[in-house]
Amino acid sequence: MRYWLLKTERSTYSFDDLIKDKQTSWTGVRNFGARNFLREMKKGDLAFIYHSGEEKAIVGTAKIVEPAYADKTAKEGDWSAVTIAAGNPLKPVTLSEIKKNPKLKQMVLVNNSRLSVQPVTEAEWKEIISL
Repeated sequence: MRYWLLKTERSTYSFDDLIKDKQTSWTGVRNFGARNFLREMKKGDLAFIYHSGEEKAIVGTAKIVEPAYADKTAKEGDWSAVTIAAGNPLKPVTLSEIKKNPKLKQMVLVNNSRLSVQPVTEAEWKEIISL
């Protein structure tokens, strides 16, 4: 199993929306690096949902229920989507808290914060869950 972080603007699609919908197609990724990470996801992998924008916090978890397929929202290009199911809400873990934690200093979120889909190590996953 692998672990991931998926970014979303709260005003566009929030973790609360995912809870209400139960599952959704994670579409709209238009960065080649992020797209390639989507393509690495397997059924059963886990992901953090991160609210970007003003909140800047990990707010919940999700599970990959369908691996990468063609993103039907793409008007052109070779883009991918995955289907995720809602997991559990978390006490928000802010970007500031993450940056201050020495166990999380190598997180992609800290070093490449603009990437909307990114891998998370098992140790990072456990540390964030413990917070």
